[in-house]
Amino acid sequence: MKTETHRLAPKHLKPWLTAAVLTLLLLLGLTVYSPGLSGGFLFDDFPNLSKMGQYGEVRGWNEFRSFVFGGFAGPLGRPVSLASFLLDDWAWPSAAYGFKRTNLLIHLLTALALCWATLNLLRLYGVEERKAAWMAVLNMGIWLLHPYLVSTTLYVVQRMAQLAALFMFAGLAGYLNGRRLLPARPLWAYVWMTASLVLGTALAALSKENGVLLPILVLVVECCLPKGQKKASPDWRWRAVFVWPPVLAVFYQLGREIRFSPDPWPTRPFTQVERLWSEARILWEYLWHLFVPRIEGRGLFHDGYAISQGWLQPGTTLLGAIGIAVLLVGAVWLRRRLPLVSLAILFYFASHLLESTVVGLELYFEHRNYVASAFLFLPVVAAIVWLAGKISLSVVVMLTAAILGVLGWMTWQRSMLWGDNGKLQTYWALTTPDSPRAQNYLAVQAFRQGQPAAGMARLEEAMERLPHSSLLTMQWLLQRVLHGVATESDFKTVSARVVGQRFDAQAVLGLRMIVEDLIQPNKSPQYRQWTRELLQSMEGNSRYQKVPLFRRMKPYLEGLLWVSDGNMEKAMPLLALAMNRYADTDTSLSIVAHLGNTGHPVEALQLLDQTQSIYERQPVSKLKRPKAVYDAEIPRLRLLLEEDARVMQNAAISSRPDPVPHVP
Repeated sequence: MKTETHRLAPKHLKPWLTAAVLTLLLLLGLTVYSPGLSGGFLFDDFPNLSKMGQYGEVRGWNEFRSFVFGGFAGPLGRPVSLASFLLDDWAWPSAAYGFKRTNLLIHLLTALALCWATLNLLRLYGVEERKAAWMAVLNMGIWLLHPYLVSTTLYVVQRMAQLAALFMFAGLAGYLNGRRLLPARPLWAYVWMTASLVLGTALAALSKENGVLLPILVLVVECCLPKGQKKASPDWRWRAVFVWPPVLAVFYQLGREIRFSPDPWPTRPFTQVERLWSEARILWEYLWHLFVPRIEGRGLFHDGYAISQGWLQPGTTLLGAIGIAVLLVGAVWLRRRLPLVSLAILFYFASHLLESTVVGLELYFEHRNYVASAFLFLPVVAAIVWLAGKISLSVVVMLTAAILGVLGWMTWQRSMLWGDNGKLQTYWALTTPDSPRAQNYLAVQAFRQGQPAAGMARLEEAMERLPHSSLLTMQWLLQRVLHGVATESDFKTVSARVVGQRFDAQAVLGLRMIVEDLIQPNKSPQYRQWTRELLQSMEGNSRYQKVPLFRRMKPYLEGLLWVSDGNMEKAMPLLALAMNRYADTDTSLSIVAHLGNTGHPVEALQLLDQTQSIYERQPVSKLKRPKAVYDAEIPRLRLLLEEDARVMQNAAISSRPDPVPHVP
């Protein structure tokens, strides 16, 4: 006689119930994320999306090409992700709601792709069909509702990470579907595997570069095939064409990134060795937050993360590295006996190969776990399903509901915080006191609220505590200039501090804001002189000299200051140098237009000739607008400037005094 427990085991549950639970989980995901849709744009959203309005609305092919194929977020440009943003709007400024709504729908679709991939994986690993279906649904549910993935879903620009994951999961699911067909229907099997791997990798990589890891993840899945599950393996010739070349290409590129020099990245406050040491701790922190979730984490202010200075500085660095080595060795050793545990470990670390090793990215971001966590909870799910055959099913159901309920509640709470940008960023800033960006944000908020004394006090306190931050230093000077209280001593203090500080792109943008304010009418000529001296002192910093952004911007800003002072003899060589360093037609045209608008048409015509030369050398693919636009715009601008020059010349002649007549 069968026991009650056996009667209620998963394999005896009705098939429609699995579909019902799947649907319920998707609806739950939609519900818990909905409070976050009211939030606004954040940080990197602006530079990536504002190009939609750079030359008017994106309504034709020319604007579409400029926006979609003009991406700068990665070496491949991420055109698939950029094109997807046009589903929500084709102009800028815009409202964030539509973009976040699409992100949420992509999150749900990605969860379905993960469910499909998990189901095919478990089938390949020999798990019984009904049990595999339940495990796939529960694994999807934990991933879908996990609060650690909220920042990826509700941060608009991270659609790039979402789409990469979507195509990677779909590609993996399709590959596994073909892999299962290999013994019985080899032709269809190779069609499925080839199409899935090629299309999945291409679309994922064109969404975000870590999509190139899909072939490596396929090898991880193959590596963990359980003992006793002898399946027909793909032909070595097929692997030699479709698997090994992309895998070797990834490791080749990573190898080229290795440069253990004292200062490999002038824009980063760490060396390559320090980054690897730090990541040994960070990868464990990711795992901690994935298995011990909390409502809100570090947010987006990660620039204050403590950098490991050695194996024992801090001591957790060595422990983290040893722990990772033990996990990896254990996963390989046990891959036949505990395949799901090995898969969870190897898949996690393989997914971090690009973003958490030798590439000079920032140290810490939650979205790097969007793919890495895909199978991390599969051993837990397997244990839950195993329990269903050992104890009362009602207990197992309550346990599962409790896990999903807690995750859903935490995600709902975090989504509510993400629904209010002001509260969200203030929370991040208050909980990350070692982040210069966080303290800068709090100070700027005080200035915007009409509390300059409080803002200045926060900046000065943060500068004392975080003396290496050029961002805080430049923000302090910017605010003193804007409020008209800066002195020569202030400029000299900043010059002395910046020389010993690392490069910060936001500090350079702060300097640009200072210049843009000082070139307005009725601004202090003395301030302009002190700013030029500051620029020259920064040029003496070798770190700044290594950064193309500063090398381009320095002569541009200095030239603008001389134009405002009316000294065109000094301004012209600097602006010409800036144009050559930018080597961009649009930037050159903006400089020419500035000279024309400030009453210097003759000098503008000289730089327009240089612009024409730059335009002729610039590849068509690098132009931001169609070639026909420039062919019409440059002659039109020339005619306007020539007319202005004639008017100024005539005005100068007419203003001369009449000559005194000669009396014989």
